Amino acid sequence: MPSNPQADPKSVKVNLTAGTGMDIDWKDGHHSSYSFTWLRDACPCALCDEERGKSGREPGEGPKAAAGALPMFKAPAKPMQAEPVGKYAIRFRWNDGHELGIYSWDFLREYCPCEACAAQRTAKAKAKQT
Repeated sequence: MPSNPQADPKSVKVNLTAGTGMDIDWKDGHHSSYSFTWLRDACPCALCDEERGKSGREPGEGPKAAAGALPMFKAPAKPMQAEPVGKYAIRFRWNDGHELGIYSWDFLREYCPCEACAAQRTAKAKAKQT
């Protein structure tokens, strides 16, 4: 059960076939849409979290290319499989072989990429700095 009462999904739709991402309708009426690229870049596993911390990225932010580096082709992130983890999370097996991240409903709601939620996170971060 989510520790945040807002992080209780009413419905979860993973669009594996279409490859478009995941949509969650929360019980409080909020709607969140996550692209697969965002989800892969936000992987909450310890390995990915540590790498993001070293580079100063937030969950969902893609890695930045090194200065002067040539762009390399990278296949778009797409899960090969999605499965529930109890009643509190979802796990993906990605096309790059990664499968360690367990995306809790709390995590997904906290980092909802919609404009309103992003603005709330920015406001909270600014308030902490003052």
